[in-house]
Amino acid sequence: MVEIKVVIDADGCPVVRAACRIAKSMDIGCTVVCDTAHIFRSEELYGADVHVVSQGADSADFYIVNHVSKESVVITQDYGLAAMCMAKCADIIDQNGRIYNNENISGLLEGRATNKKLLRSGKHPKGAPKRKTEQNKAFEESFTKLLKEKKNEQ
Repeated sequence: MVEIKVVIDADGCPVVRAACRIAKSMDIGCTVVCDTAHIFRSEELYGADVHVVSQGADSADFYIVNHVSKESVVITQDYGLAAMCMAKCADIIDQNGRIYNNENISGLLEGRATNKKLLRSGKHPKGAPKRKTEQNKAFEESFTKLLKEKKNEQ
């Protein structure tokens, strides 16, 4: 039996500590991937493995894609990374508890492409509003449910 593992795209992720705490409570291994601009210490992350990649465009993303499998649960807010991990049959969740799947990934990628076009033309789409406690709760509930389902599949 292959063990479930959680892999967190930690650069800019607001739920790193909560995810590590939940994974540890369920006896599931956790790897936090960040670049040199966002260094975490294992002891502050409930003993999770911390892998630091060189700073640069997509360094963490490429590391993650090369280290996930169908036993992985990936936490990311990056739609491109989510799509690549889906191709490796991993389960992917964002910081708000949304599960990425075949029904929603195309629309999310389209929206990302549209935003990039707007940025290139000098228009700046509104940023995300300030994070709310409800979002943290929604993430924790959805993440816990996903891990339980994953454990039941074994």
